[in-house]
Amino acid sequence: MVQPFPRPHAMPRRFVAHRSPIHGTGVFACASLRKGEEIVQYKGRLMTHAEADEAYGDGGESGHTFLFTLNDTYLVDANRGGNTARWINHSCAPNCRAVVVESASHDPRRDKVMIEALRAIKVGEELTYDYGITLDVPHTARLRKLWQCRCGAPNCIGSMLKPGR
Repeated sequence: MVQPFPRPHAMPRRFVAHRSPIHGTGVFACASLRKGEEIVQYKGRLMTHAEADEAYGDGGESGHTFLFTLNDTYLVDANRGGNTARWINHSCAPNCRAVVVESASHDPRRDKVMIEALRAIKVGEELTYDYGITLDVPHTARLRKLWQCRCGAPNCIGSMLKPGR
């Protein structure tokens, strides 16, 4: 009789996505996370800014995006091949931050986005970061409404949009 291979020991989940009180789906800690800990890579299809503009437009008219700028040439489109990180909500008082890690080879195609803890995070806490959205169009009342912040933080500025340049 052939013995089956032993099952690999599954790593305990550090986070899970489910309904969020902030907005839609959110990501929640299943384990305590340490300050400075890398939690997850923001994954998706690599595309140029021009490709993203062609696919989605460039005016921020949807109020919803899974696009993350990597560098001057590329961004990550988590609409295509994205992982759980795409569900991390924005907050004006975030417990995480997104860090663009440049590749050691200086190849902009190999840069990546990592989500890391800004402080210790307890089990059950929702993971959030400041999206830092900038648009190269005037912030009209309509755009501010589309990009309304729902984080509920005491210091909430009411919008995911950063002030214009």
